[in-house]
Amino acid sequence: MVDGSRPGSVLFRGVAPEVLASGDGSIVAVGRAAAEMGAGATVVELEGRVLPGLGDSHLHLHELVRLHLDLDLSRTRTAAELLRRVAARARRLGPQDWVVGGGWSGRLFADGAAPSRRALDRAAGGRPVALLSQDEHSVWASTRALEMAGIPWQGPDPHPMVVDRDPDGAPSGVVREGGPAFLRLIPRPDGPAYERALERVLRQLAALGLCSVHSMDPPETYFALQRLHSRGRLPLRVTYNLPADLMEDAGRLGLRQGLGDSWLRLYGVKAFVDGSLGSGTAEMRGGGGVARLSDGDLRDLVELSTRTELNLCLHAIGDMAVHRALRALRAGVGSWPGWRPRIEHAQLVDPADVALFQEVGAVASMQPLHAPADREMADRLWSGLTGSAYAWGRLARAGVRLAFGSDAPVESADPMLGLEAATVWRRRAGWHPELALTRREALFAYTSGVAFAGGVERHEGRLRPGYRCDLTVVRGGQVVATVVGGVVRSAAPDPT
Repeated sequence: MVDGSRPGSVLFRGVAPEVLASGDGSIVAVGRAAAEMGAGATVVELEGRVLPGLGDSHLHLHELVRLHLDLDLSRTRTAAELLRRVAARARRLGPQDWVVGGGWSGRLFADGAAPSRRALDRAAGGRPVALLSQDEHSVWASTRALEMAGIPWQGPDPHPMVVDRDPDGAPSGVVREGGPAFLRLIPRPDGPAYERALERVLRQLAALGLCSVHSMDPPETYFALQRLHSRGRLPLRVTYNLPADLMEDAGRLGLRQGLGDSWLRLYGVKAFVDGSLGSGTAEMRGGGGVARLSDGDLRDLVELSTRTELNLCLHAIGDMAVHRALRALRAGVGSWPGWRPRIEHAQLVDPADVALFQEVGAVASMQPLHAPADREMADRLWSGLTGSAYAWGRLARAGVRLAFGSDAPVESADPMLGLEAATVWRRRAGWHPELALTRREALFAYTSGVAFAGGVERHEGRLRPGYRCDLTVVRGGQVVATVVGGVVRSAAPDPT
């Protein structure tokens, strides 16, 4: 047994339960035993209830950083306001510079208008403009940006893009599932500025009570994370997932799941099976949507996953996309000891496919805040199907492992809001309340579920001796402190 009085030991007192951590940042004892064994430990006074450190199984650090560096349009209320902000940014730029932003929503056009490239042309003085939508599956672009990205002025649309067009057939301004065509043209942020913004983002996430996050991001984010880690500047743990088009390169380099340490680890790869509900590109059993990966593509990905020992995180939102992803994963079952694939989002799951999750050992990596945000749209676009949408309760009762996150910046990264959405919101709203979770089930999905989805369930996600001392302290339903590795990384000021 570890001696809790050894130098470096820390007793977190004034919380329920009290926790004793060793100098290496692991839990020695919890509850009464912590007080008994921690007589010589350094005492840290906190007040509130201790939860196992909350995690987020799916967010986008790169997009959160870009909201710090580019135009953050997530709080823009009208199209006119958006255009004024584009014009103000353009006036500070050179004639060849890009105006870049993100976070706009179709709700800006409740008056029946539509996003127009000509409106951006006028606002930006003819500069290239690319504005990513809130769900990150549509780009509103200016004429010059559309031309530079090679968007054809007449159909057919290049797969997997869906180009909105004017009556004369020319692009009107919105390209769905076309983000990569624009992002490859946009100048990358300055490295030091990117790292400073990334550190701010990570500290903001820690202040929300998050002790670990799973990042779905481009390589530049991983590079910046490594630089921050080398300087001891990571306030929380990061599990990183590569874009799927880099899996072969990663395999040739011998990169495998688990590379890294407890602060920064490589897990797997992220691939898109379909689009999104908001952009109308979720792949549906009844037809419609966009299949970004064919069945053959999926088979190749599964085979490559088993060969490289990098797990798959498959974005699948529509019921057909979920079905095809699960069916393809059958080929990987038992292929290697670390096999633990994930279906990201799983927003609409045919009840007949629930058993497939169990069969292939897939984790349902879901985001509770999508449900209140999408309810109106889901009722309109998925009429008659919403009894199988955001079906956390059905999946949990079937024994499917849930891992909860936020998809930030698509939704807020605040896990307390997510806990409410998964439990009381659904019952209060009366929107298929049978699919809600108990608070204990939802908390498990934000703790042990996140740890399991990253392959570290024997080290994180529980308040047990030997586990890492990652704690989220709450009082009155609010996060008041975040402890990672036995160190307070964020604490709210004492109101007294």
